Amino acid sequence: MENCASKYSGCLYYSANALARNMTRLADKAFIGLGMSSSYAFLLMTANEKPGIQPKEICQYLQLSPSTVTRLIEKMEYKGLLKRKKVGRKTEVYPTKNGLAIQSDIIKAWNDLNDRYTSILGMNFSTQLTTRIHDANLKFE
Repeated sequence: MENCASKYSGCLYYSANALARNMTRLADKAFIGLGMSSSYAFLLMTANEKPGIQPKEICQYLQLSPSTVTRLIEKMEYKGLLKRKKVGRKTEVYPTKNGLAIQSDIIKAWNDLNDRYTSILGMNFSTQLTTRIHDANLKFE
């Protein structure tokens, strides 16, 4: 049987998605103890660091669509970790006491994720790859 990896490995789309799936598996393992996916954890970390942040700004930070951010915020509100406040025509997002209480656990999980992929890729390669992927993403904006 033909090695599919070698057949498609020259395709950026294929390789980027394969890497994303692998990273998602690592992230799921790192954040499972918090009872949330990495997307929820990064949203909560952002709100904890910037209380009163507007959903539009969260979209920019997390590079997610407005509908996705709204859905994530609603679920975090339901779990009692975030709350929304209307200020005029704008909405501000604030962490609750419970949301703030798990910030150190989120940071620990994030550090664990970093340790896991760094142990696989190596420190230098991991840093270079992160920089290059970020730079490539900026070109699509």
